[in-house]
Amino acid sequence: MSSKSQRKGASGERELAAILRERGYDCQRGGSLTFGEIPDVVGLPGIHMEVKRAEKLNVGEAMEQAIRDSQRMQDGVPALFHRRNRKPWLVTMRLVDWLELFEANKTLTKHGQPPGK
Repeated sequence: MSSKSQRKGASGERELAAILRERGYDCQRGGSLTFGEIPDVVGLPGIHMEVKRAEKLNVGEAMEQAIRDSQRMQDGVPALFHRRNRKPWLVTMRLVDWLELFEANKTLTKHGQPPGK
């Protein structure tokens, strides 16, 4: 990976962590030279975050990486956070994982807990 590409990736990780912190989540960049030992961004309990900033992203390949890493690290369901230049952030997840999170949130909401708490 070129140093320009590494800088773009690190910048994307910092940007995403800052956005999540603004929303009240204690998220931090995992670190530049961890070589897969720490997720790209940490701080969302139960979510393994794989972050990509790329104009041409093979979403399937990136999601496979997120799945492998989440299984190895045992840190939560895999989620791919990605964006192109001047475009909004997107999140890609397996439907089964998304449904599990949605159902858990729906159950909490039914029991008087506000959504997202």
